[in-house]
Amino acid sequence: MRATGIVRRIDDLGRVVIPKEIRKTLRIREGDPLEIFTAKDGEVILKKYSPIGELNEFSQEYAETLGETLGYGVIITDLDSIISVSKLPKKDYKEKSISKELEQLIENRETKEIKDENKIPLYKEDSNFYNEQMIMPIISTSGDCIGSIVIVAKENEKFQEGTDKILKVACSFLGKQVQ
Repeated sequence: MRATGIVRRIDDLGRVVIPKEIRKTLRIREGDPLEIFTAKDGEVILKKYSPIGELNEFSQEYAETLGETLGYGVIITDLDSIISVSKLPKKDYKEKSISKELEQLIENRETKEIKDENKIPLYKEDSNFYNEQMIMPIISTSGDCIGSIVIVAKENEKFQEGTDKILKVACSFLGKQVQ
């Protein structure tokens, strides 16, 4: 943990303001849920809450099953980073912050099939190239957008008919796992 040099007082309602610079750096927006942890030495730790992140092991197994079934690379994200990876090098993707373009698609709840020249980077400085990408948001039962599933076809591959339906089922299933 590193010090920021910023000190804030608790107001009479028990609130603390998180400075704008820190919110911007950590991509915390109004309404974002935060988890609160305490340590024995009196520390209070705030962590951005990720419902998909809570399903980490489950989402990894699901990504692997989806990857084996479809034969394509599979990436599962929350609203900030890549949570699970299958049929792609994990070291190249896992825990990387998602790109602004992917974040925008998720925020707009857009499902997108992208071919050849219109591909978007999946994370910052992504230089991987795929023939096709299919991106679909994961919507929880409460209606909140909580992440996405991205499938990618490598060179000389094309998505088979019905892949979009399988992806829709996968997103719906993961959305129902989050309370």
